[in-house]
Amino acid sequence: MGIRALACAAVAAAVLGAAAAPERASADTPPVTTPSVTSTLPVPFGFASGIALEALDPGGSVPGTNNYSCTPSVAHPDPVVLVHGTAANRQTNWAVLAPVLANEGYCVFALTFGNRSDLPWPLSAAGGLAPLPESAQQLSDFVDGVLEATGASKVDLVGHSQGTTVSGYYAKFSGGDDKVSKIVSIAPLWNGSDIGPPKGVGGPDFDNASFVSELRDAGVYADTVEYSNIVTRYDQVVVPYTSGILAASNASNIVVQDGCPQDRSDHIAVVASQRTAALTLAALDPSTTREIPCDRVLPIIG
Repeated sequence: MGIRALACAAVAAAVLGAAAAPERASADTPPVTTPSVTSTLPVPFGFASGIALEALDPGGSVPGTNNYSCTPSVAHPDPVVLVHGTAANRQTNWAVLAPVLANEGYCVFALTFGNRSDLPWPLSAAGGLAPLPESAQQLSDFVDGVLEATGASKVDLVGHSQGTTVSGYYAKFSGGDDKVSKIVSIAPLWNGSDIGPPKGVGGPDFDNASFVSELRDAGVYADTVEYSNIVTRYDQVVVPYTSGILAASNASNIVVQDGCPQDRSDHIAVVASQRTAALTLAALDPSTTREIPCDRVLPIIG
């Protein structure tokens, strides 16, 4: 499934819920503060759960995210900022991983970047459609707000698909190296992809985009940031999947299927699987030993 199909699927699913959805501001408005996490949040199943959240609460935030009164703990001093992929947003991309992180005691934040706020919902809910430098600047502004609200000195970034290149560009070229401790990249494409975005759809995260070439030519990684790349052999958007593997002294590379061949996560399902969630937690806090689950995961639906 290509970028155009992903975008159409997300928008179509959101439209199905629009009639029942309450009226809400467009997706690029400031995130609504959600209550502090006082009990374990439910963790849904599969990527479609995020689309359902957006349909029911247009422009909202996943439970457990964007709580600007959250105080980082000693165990997890860096807030986690989630950076979505092409045609996604702060809800559709993170319904699974956001509550997992919040349940672990992280202060979790998520933004929508690169969307067309001048369009009606659900079209305004599709983010990641702006030039990469613009999106990186939006991320920079968002991180500054998180640092100011929480009193933290740095954040950790978790990106998916285009969100990995936005995070990388921010850390490499936009001053993010002084404000970011770790970047966890799910389905990254540091060396581009043999499948490019259709004209007019955006998605400046492929190797025919000048700013991704700029990032690649500069070596991708910022020296002071720790990187973890999580890739899947069944990625149908990042082709070949090894585009997301890039060795360096400050980087680790993880193939989801290593030790778990029954996990057939594709570009979509990989961001919503329990195995990826556990791998992400391990990357953010390598000092804690944790079990990495191995379940049967199907493409797209999980």
